[in-house]
Amino acid sequence: MSGKADELLKRPLYVFDLPRELLVTLHLKNSSAPQQTTETETIPPRSNGVATGATGQLEGTTKASTSCVLCGANFLNVQEQRRHVKSDWHSYNLKQKLKRFAPVDENEFEKLVGELDESISGSESLSESDDDNDTKESTLTALLKKQANLKDGEYDADVAPRKPKRGSGKSPLLWFSTSLLPSYTSLGIYKALFTDTEQEEESHILDVLRSKQLPPTPPKTPQGTTNGVPLPSTPASPQIFLCMIGGGHFAAMIVSLAPKIGKKPGGVDERQATVIAHKTFHRYTTRRKQGGSQSANDSAKGAAHSAGSSLRRYNEVALEAEIRALLAEWKEMIRQSQLIFARATGSTNRRTLFGPYDDQVLRHNDPRNRSFPFSTRRATQAELMRAFIELTRVQVSQVDEAALAAAAAVEATKDAASKASPTPFKPSTAKPSKEEEASSLHTSQLQALIRRSKAPAVISYISNNALSPDFIFHPASTQANHHAPTPLHLAASINSPAVILALLTKAGANPSNFNGEGKPPFDLAGDRGSRDAFRVARSELGEYRWDWTAAHVPPALSKAEADKREGRERLDAEKTEGERRKAETERLRRETEMGAYAQQGKKPAGRALGAVEKTGAERREEEARGMTPEMRTRLERERRARAAEERIRRMAGGVGGGGPGR
Repeated sequence: MSGKADELLKRPLYVFDLPRELLVTLHLKNSSAPQQTTETETIPPRSNGVATGATGQLEGTTKASTSCVLCGANFLNVQEQRRHVKSDWHSYNLKQKLKRFAPVDENEFEKLVGELDESISGSESLSESDDDNDTKESTLTALLKKQANLKDGEYDADVAPRKPKRGSGKSPLLWFSTSLLPSYTSLGIYKALFTDTEQEEESHILDVLRSKQLPPTPPKTPQGTTNGVPLPSTPASPQIFLCMIGGGHFAAMIVSLAPKIGKKPGGVDERQATVIAHKTFHRYTTRRKQGGSQSANDSAKGAAHSAGSSLRRYNEVALEAEIRALLAEWKEMIRQSQLIFARATGSTNRRTLFGPYDDQVLRHNDPRNRSFPFSTRRATQAELMRAFIELTRVQVSQVDEAALAAAAAVEATKDAASKASPTPFKPSTAKPSKEEEASSLHTSQLQALIRRSKAPAVISYISNNALSPDFIFHPASTQANHHAPTPLHLAASINSPAVILALLTKAGANPSNFNGEGKPPFDLAGDRGSRDAFRVARSELGEYRWDWTAAHVPPALSKAEADKREGRERLDAEKTEGERRKAETERLRRETEMGAYAQQGKKPAGRALGAVEKTGAERREEEARGMTPEMRTRLERERRARAAEERIRRMAGGVGGGGPGR
């Protein structure tokens, strides 16, 4: 069966030209069991235009398919599902679910949006997502505000669907199975390809499908020409009419349902769609960066008086006239079409197509009217051909129902176990006691004073609050308090000699206390001044006051010796700085003298023995060093002027000297 299935699904299946053996074994599946979202389908490649000779290819590749359970819509791939999740339709249904209202299908949502004269996201151009963000937000907000202002009775009458349509909220596909394919493989056909009467009798849907099969037509070469496709006045095969309008874009197409067999470059037969007629229009009618048509903006905020608004109003009228003229020209072909697929969101666009107006072609109550049962993009000829291929292509779903049932059972078991298991006890955070709150307050105050090197304030705070000079900061579990748990540790770590000396000599802090890392305060001191403060305190307190050896404090140093050494180091530093400044001043003086000599054209007196004479270019470069571009230009101009004067003087002297000798 695997080989037969591969051969059968080797190329996409066309609804109106199914293999005979498939038609014989095909039977309708239970429509009450919706298809799962994990599917694989044969999807046609996205083309940028229609093939030469007004034909579009019906071939494709295999991709994944997903669906939205909330909105009851199926999608070709993950990208389309993501765009749907960002759409107003999905967001609106989410709001409905939160309010415990029933979700609406796409047709009902378009009807609701049309009453606002707004365009929904995704109906104009999904490629211009930046321009559509503001439109989406404003449209959804306006719709929800309108619903919030309605009473319950008014909402039921105006917003809810008056007549629940058959299949509303369900899959837009009819699913079939066949003995030629594995049991987990299903074939889907869009319900929109069948009339309302045909859909009512699902038991006879297979007979209807068999009656719709059309033999492929060989390509015909027009008489008297070698290119082009003839436009028959009376079509020999059934046809459908497709059109889209939105955002100033309009595209319409009439396609024959009978497939056309052509040849690929390699000589392989391929199925193609025959386009009987097609036309596209585009006018600038949408307000850029704001969304919505000009007429909708005028209705909401009043008529704007600008060149852009006037141009958009004119283009709206011109586009409406062009579309209605085209529909009148195609009136006979549209009348002969079996189905009419139209996408027109907003009351303005629907009024353009469905009127009322004199001699209108399309009507609201036409039973042939259909909407596209999938997401569409900007109205172009290529998009219409993509929509036609998607409509007439058999969807292939491969779902292993046994595996899904097993997975569902496992999930149900996990849910039951999680509900049965008791909720783990979460201990509540203990409320700090009054002592802990007081310790935290003292810690914050002392640390702030020490970091600002306020030695008298630190001593005063300790004495006024009767705190120990070796007070332990709270909480001790933090990294900062682990490194510097006492005021003396903190003062040493931030190199504050004044606070260190005050804590040791006036407050009586113990220098031999160790922090969480096993270090005394002296080991945290980072400069000589802080370390000298410990030695001065050792000198003032005496050798027997603390265990200075355990505190790692070096021998005692008196205050006078510390001040003397500090003064000596300061004098050495000042001397070194003075010598540096003197050398810098001398260097600048020499450079100034050299520059002055260079500008006067003189050389300094004397020259060192063995010195190399500089070239003219080197001298000019040295003269221009440190000058701005303007100064260099001025200097070069003066140099050239002097050279010119020298040449004129020499020429005048030569002529004067040679005159008497003639």
